[in-house]
Amino acid sequence: MNRLTMVEFPSSDAHSSAEFFRAAFGWEHLAYGPHYKDVQLDNEQTLGFQEDTAEAPPRPLTIIEVDDLDATMSAVEAAHGVITVPPFDFPGGRRFHFREPGGNELAAWTRAGERPNSIV
Repeated sequence: MNRLTMVEFPSSDAHSSAEFFRAAFGWEHLAYGPHYKDVQLDNEQTLGFQEDTAEAPPRPLTIIEVDDLDATMSAVEAAHGVITVPPFDFPGGRRFHFREPGGNELAAWTRAGERPNSIV
């Protein structure tokens, strides 16, 4: 399985960003701490809003879910991608960031288990 599951955005106010999408499109959201909201488009795809400036991507970040993070990292490097953020844990899984040869930064992640059930 390799599938696009998320686009993460920097936000000056993650809660307001999430509330906008709830009001405009009816999409609910999950809170992953005080500075991160995960807007649920459906059971498979989300929009993430990160307001912590130390953690926020500088521009929207496309995130691909994979089955094997280590194998994906090896495949990215073999295809001449550059690892820009080494693997790290987060609430919900583990991921790394990479830059493809054209200069775009993306991320790959694996799920850690069940998703939290704190839908707002």
